[in-house]
Amino acid sequence: MQLLLLSAGEHTPLPSLEVLAHEVIMASIESPMYAFVSRSGSDGRGDFAPSAILIDGTTSPAAARNAALTLSGRTEIPRVALLRDAALAAITPEWDIADFLTPDASPAEIEVRLRLLIAKAATGETEQPGAVEESGIEIDESNFVAKVHGRTLDLTYKEYELLHFLALNPARVFTREQLLADVWGSDYFGGTRTVDVHVRRLRAKLGEHEWLISTVRGVGYGFARGRQEEED
Repeated sequence: MQLLLLSAGEHTPLPSLEVLAHEVIMASIESPMYAFVSRSGSDGRGDFAPSAILIDGTTSPAAARNAALTLSGRTEIPRVALLRDAALAAITPEWDIADFLTPDASPAEIEVRLRLLIAKAATGETEQPGAVEESGIEIDESNFVAKVHGRTLDLTYKEYELLHFLALNPARVFTREQLLADVWGSDYFGGTRTVDVHVRRLRAKLGEHEWLISTVRGVGYGFARGRQEEED
């Protein structure tokens, strides 16, 4: 797979990318040359035809936004924004990107996301972000914003992912191991205590609605199962 990486630095902002067998060409995110990538995929470098364009916003989200807006409508090559957790809220549908990655993404996550979005691009499929509404929780998938009864929650990205996953599966109970695999990824090396810590933080931020995440003795956690909670 050939990738075009637009960055302000000399080194990849995505360390895990270096262990994957992909050809990566770097170009300045400030240079206008990348703005004229043709619809056929050629960027003017001979036979180099990128399957995806990575837009580095780890140093400057504003630069990534400008690059995304410049590329929008000028190429059909899928574009992926690289942003730190704290900057993800800046992404809007206006960016016209196919996906995003954070600098700590694992090789497995990068590989799966790239292959999925390239496959969708090849078949002409598009996936529009939507909204999730469940038991007073509202999640705007376009802007990675979660609210509880109209109040915006100040969440880290992983807290957002955990709440999003649980809200998509109301009334179900998941073991800590299942949550680690589905939210953190099967290659995550941390222990199940990580889940407990994030659940505790989520409950604190939910405030009076902390009951939405219930503990099921000897099993794990469930979402929107009623107000009765069982103690660990």
